[in-house]
Amino acid sequence: MFFVINGSVCHKDAVGFMNGTRQIIHVDMDAFYASVEQLDRPELVGKPVMVGGAADRRGVVSAASYEARKFGVHSAMPMSRAVKLCPQAVVLPVRMQRYVELSRAIRSIFQNYTPLIEPLSLDEAFMDVTGSLGLFGSAETIGRDIKGRIKNKLGLVASVGIAPNKFLAKLASDLDKPDGFLIIDDVNKQSILDSLPVHRLWGVGKMTEKRLLSQGIQTIQQLRQRPVSFLNRIFGNQTEPILRLAQGLDDRAVEPDREAKSISAEQTFAVDVKDKTLLLSILLTQVEEVSQRLRAGDLCAGTLTLKLRDGEFHTVTRSMTLRQPTNITQYLWQNAEALFLKWYSTSRCPLRLLGFGVSGLSGETMGQPSLFPDPEADKQKRVDKAFDAIRRRYGSQAVQRGK
Repeated sequence: MFFVINGSVCHKDAVGFMNGTRQIIHVDMDAFYASVEQLDRPELVGKPVMVGGAADRRGVVSAASYEARKFGVHSAMPMSRAVKLCPQAVVLPVRMQRYVELSRAIRSIFQNYTPLIEPLSLDEAFMDVTGSLGLFGSAETIGRDIKGRIKNKLGLVASVGIAPNKFLAKLASDLDKPDGFLIIDDVNKQSILDSLPVHRLWGVGKMTEKRLLSQGIQTIQQLRQRPVSFLNRIFGNQTEPILRLAQGLDDRAVEPDREAKSISAEQTFAVDVKDKTLLLSILLTQVEEVSQRLRAGDLCAGTLTLKLRDGEFHTVTRSMTLRQPTNITQYLWQNAEALFLKWYSTSRCPLRLLGFGVSGLSGETMGQPSLFPDPEADKQKRVDKAFDAIRRRYGSQAVQRGK
């Protein structure tokens, strides 16, 4: 199988390996929304900046600059609390169109090196550059080129992690933030992993970490050295995957078709969130973002999905197929809210991550839902059109819907 990059033909085998070793790059933009605001308003550079909803409207923090994080501010925190922690911060509304614009520019830089790109959100993505080494040199060379282009062309800072697999690549980009560049390979991976706290392993949440700490297991090395029979009592059927990660092993491939088939927004919280009103507020923001992106692409969605991850890294999804594809915010919100409340009524566990996504995409001319009579559907379309215009000009929080 072959693909073309910059006019040159490059081979890619079926599983993306070269000499048995993948070369994966993870790029994570540093404090993306806040950094974009500092880019567009240079007078804010070096100042604490918080992006999100208004404090007096039960808004939440979508992003915080590193200057604001020093005061304990983090994403998904109620803005009212964040302002108390950092009263001198500059609070700005979300400008989703601008972030999408720059995200696309970043993606275009990635595409100069490989078509194997798996976006995780607007501000981070995996790339498999295994098949590109013959054209551009080592993965380190490619990673530094990408980091430099993002800085020189766009004025933004990215942290880059390089490793033989996705788990280690994402870990690498996170360990050296901000403005980081770290390579984890087969030689140094175990020494890096062994000194890290156990919660760095995917699948070890707060409750599991407490159980491990109570048994004297603080580091990945200590976990790795315990008998499997002992770990089975803690992890059950997840023992083998956990031990594989503890050895730096991860077989998952980069999935380049992810974004083409769906549109999603998700948020990982620094502190697990249980409050229903706060979670619904975050979900509404995600529905607004996704529906706006649908309309910008003249698309409708036939299926919506909630992604819910608790503090133990247990992830569940709840999906619903719509009677007809749509991009009307109100229709998507009504269904997303109902789906969430149905889950919440039986679970109510604190969430580490909440996400909303749509799939089954089709052209906008394929139709709109019959939930509303035609006049009501037309009214909702006009409302969406007006909201989109206001947000493009004044930011995503300039006008909000009531829950």
